[in-house]
Amino acid sequence: MGAITENEWRYNQLIKQFPSEPEPAFEDEEQLTRWWGRKWGCTNDVGRLRVVLMHRPGDEVNVVDTAKRLDNNAFGDTQAGWYWRGDEPPDLTAMQAQHDAYVAALRAEGVEVVFIDAPAPGRMKTCYTRDAVVGIGGGAMVMRLGPRIRRGEELPATRTLAKIGCPILRTISGTGVAEGGSFCWLNSKVAATGVSSRTNDEGARQIEEVMRSQGVELIKVPLTGYRLHIDGLFVMIGPDLAIANFTLLPYWFIERLNALGIRLIELHHEDDGAIINSLAIAPYRMLMPEGVSGYTMDRLALHGVEVITVPYDKVISGGGGLHCSTAPLIRDEV
Repeated sequence: MGAITENEWRYNQLIKQFPSEPEPAFEDEEQLTRWWGRKWGCTNDVGRLRVVLMHRPGDEVNVVDTAKRLDNNAFGDTQAGWYWRGDEPPDLTAMQAQHDAYVAALRAEGVEVVFIDAPAPGRMKTCYTRDAVVGIGGGAMVMRLGPRIRRGEELPATRTLAKIGCPILRTISGTGVAEGGSFCWLNSKVAATGVSSRTNDEGARQIEEVMRSQGVELIKVPLTGYRLHIDGLFVMIGPDLAIANFTLLPYWFIERLNALGIRLIELHHEDDGAIINSLAIAPYRMLMPEGVSGYTMDRLALHGVEVITVPYDKVISGGGGLHCSTAPLIRDEV
């Protein structure tokens, strides 16, 4: 009697001839294109933008009850878990018009806009899609939004990514919380995340796990006070250029940016604070909200930056700008 059966021998020979193939990596362009249909993901914040996830503000905004004004002159309900940052109620018609104009500007640049299929009931900040989804090499991470006002946006984002075939490489879980507005690419091998009430240490640790698997260093930047996201303080414009609010960024992070060869345009006191929350649609080509000072326009021009401005104040009053309103899913390499 043989040591193994004939069937076992035949099985072993077959599996030996058809082994698993860990290389090339999942995010390899040929692998993605062959098995997932496209080269999904982003490894920078400034390459030509190809596909972006967005949501047009809709009836979910009507959860705002103007009878519930808070002591700080905003609106909110701590039990229901919603708030509106502006001191005037939302103007949904105007928000939709400005969002439509933003979408039109993106499409004019050749960007494919994918919309969330349907928001979760009452999730009135769904239009700020950046926080729910982060594009990384080979696909996306679905974040876990921290406050009650945002929790629940993850499911529609996940469902929409699945429908279009975008790989989901991580969903933040456990006690981790993380929002995409606090994640940024500095180059293809270095990324950063702000650590705040919206991205805690556990959320940052889980992001770092994914980055490490792709050979990317993650810099953790503690934000001050109740600052939520790094994209209110710093945003990339080109591979070696960014705009930043020097009064709110840690000095050591400014030094690290300099060491990486990233030149910085400082926010000017005449600028509207929302202009940092802008979007690079290609290297040195920016979509920015109205409110850029002449001083900063001159600085941008000196660095060869082309700027397209769009009105966005009605959407910004809800707590998020142009950058917040987009979740890039595909960018070109730079």
